Amino acid sequence: MRSLKFFGALSLILLAAQCAPASNTRTASETIASKYHTLTEQEVVDLLVGSCIQATRGCGTGNSILRVKEAIAKGATFNMISPEDLPDDWMTISPAIIGGGGAWEYVIERTNEQGIELVENTNVKAVQLLADHIDTDFNAVVRAESAGAMVTALLLSSELGMPIVDACLSVRARPEVQQQIPWLKGIPTTPVALFTRWGDEVIIQKGIDDYRAEDLARGVAVSSGGGAAIAMNPMTGAQVKHGTVPGALSDAIRLGRTVREAREQERDPIEALIEVTDGYKLFQGIVTKSDQHGDRGFSWTDVELTGVGEFEGQKYQVFVKNENIVSWLDGQIDVTSPDYIYNLNPETGEAVTGGGLGGYPLGDEVVMVGVAGHPLWLTPEGIEVIGPRHFGFDFDYTPIAELQKRRSD
Repeated sequence: MRSLKFFGALSLILLAAQCAPASNTRTASETIASKYHTLTEQEVVDLLVGSCIQATRGCGTGNSILRVKEAIAKGATFNMISPEDLPDDWMTISPAIIGGGGAWEYVIERTNEQGIELVENTNVKAVQLLADHIDTDFNAVVRAESAGAMVTALLLSSELGMPIVDACLSVRARPEVQQQIPWLKGIPTTPVALFTRWGDEVIIQKGIDDYRAEDLARGVAVSSGGGAAIAMNPMTGAQVKHGTVPGALSDAIRLGRTVREAREQERDPIEALIEVTDGYKLFQGIVTKSDQHGDRGFSWTDVELTGVGEFEGQKYQVFVKNENIVSWLDGQIDVTSPDYIYNLNPETGEAVTGGGLGGYPLGDEVVMVGVAGHPLWLTPEGIEVIGPRHFGFDFDYTPIAELQKRRSD
């Protein structure tokens, strides 16, 4: 089995040392490392806050921030590299947790009765499993999505001595595996490795397409207590350059910094966020309904808010499949995916917390903000895979700018 110490840039250096003079090896490694940006603690905190905003659903940062601060206190560093500086022949990996809403409860009960111990560091083990299976060393980490996958990618990159790429497979969080830019660019998710909380090892060598990769991986999650660690989308540096959204992490830092500085300057963080994103204030109100259930591996929620302030007397509804997908103002379509629908705390500008995955905390006041999706999502291929018709609605995607203009007409 491969030793984890051979991961990252060090693996490339050691392999190159077999056929190159030591001075050349040092020069090559130093050149690559000189292009890293070592994130400060404040940048890491802003990154986590901004990533939760990007998530298009509720997302708590408290535990994630605590974990990275503890890691920093123990000497961890987080190095970021731009996609442009990534060597074309490097191999990257995207770690995440694939969820399983509606988990098989009898499996959880049985494993508890059996006394099966839970396994730690499942994300690291999933990456190790895939590296062994495809006989390669990974050199860098690419974030799979926003929200919790951000802290997963950060901690794994530091533990394995790799930089994290300033890019993302999807920018937003998304409910399904195939809802990512690599699939739109013809780069498959598979092969993937899954490692369950009990230590089961699963390889999906090839899905006939990413829809089937989603089906198979989700099945493992549902049958494994509601989630499993996944190592997915092994890509070369060259593939990362055209198969991801560049600058996604820098954008998350910008969002986190924006709301933090607004609060420090006693400005409205929502207004500040709308300004930097060219977004729209969609609604502000009290959560009066958040009907949530798990089914087929996902968390489904029907949400209603009753307006306050300038929206008093109005009602807002949101359809959630893990993330905010479609919203309505007084029964009229207001925003649809692939555009982004953020549910934010009006005091902090950060993503709301509580309510479970995709849920809204009843009785809380929430501000809904809409932002145009990334241009890579607003293609016919992107709209097909994450637009309203994909989720069973009988209407087409309409750009947020057009829908918001109708409000004022």
